[in-house]
This record gives sequence, C-alpha cells and structure tokens, in this order.
Amino acid sequence: MTGPYDDIVNLPHPSSTRHPRMSAIDRAAQFSPFAALSGHEAAVKETARLTDQRVELTEDKKTELDMKLRLIGEHLAEHPEVSITYFQADAKKDGGSYKTTTNAVKKIDDFLRIVILTDGEQIPIDDIYEINSELLSSLFILN
Repeated sequence: MTGPYDDIVNLPHPSSTRHPRMSAIDRAAQFSPFAALSGHEAAVKETARLTDQRVELTEDKKTELDMKLRLIGEHLAEHPEVSITYFQADAKKDGGSYKTTTNAVKKIDDFLRIVILTDGEQIPIDDIYEINSELLSSLFILN
C-alpha cells in the first residue's frame, strides 16, 4: 500500500545555506506564553489588595485625644516622644490603612490641624486614632 507522501518520507531534511539552524531553546521560545493583556496582572493584584475602613471615633475618644494633644502641646519645649496611630487613606481605592509612627513632636498646628514631628512628618489631627507617650503616662493619663 502506498501513501500520498511516500516519495518524500525518506528524503534528507532540507537545510538552508543562508541561515544557520535554530537551536532547540530558541525554537521553544517561539511558543512560550506572552502577556496578551499588559497590566492585567497588576490590575488583578490591585483589586485583591485589602484596605481598612476608617473607624468613627466616639465623642469620648475625641475628647481624650484632644486632652492628650493639649498636654503634649504644653510640653513641646521638652520634645516629647509619642507613638501616634493614624488613618492613612489609600490613593487608589476606598479605605486605607492604620499606621503607627514614633517620634518627637516638634509642633502642633491648631490652625492647619496637623501634628508635625521632628523628622518633618505631618499627621492630620482628624486622622489620629491613638496617642501614647511616656509623658502622658507620667501625668497619670489613661491610654
């Protein structure tokens, strides 16, 4: 029985005289996957990233924070070191995260409503969730 390709089955493999034979690795690379949708993976990761919602402070908590800021303001000359936990809004999606920073307080600006630390960091007073300090503990303030 003869097939339609019997006349070429046993011929030697054709080779180009102009172009060298491609290596097996280069041939395999032709068939490797590619990013058909550039940015898709980053968008999926961004969507999966979790954010926290801002906690609404009670009036008692706001009063406590105001009292702590007032006491720290009275001792600014001593550059009291504080740990401030505050809400930082996310730039890309709803919500954000709570950050805690520890440093000495340089200034409390009541007009701009910010706390300025000695490293230059500025924390909006309205975003503060908690303030802890040795100064406050020594003044018998409950944290």
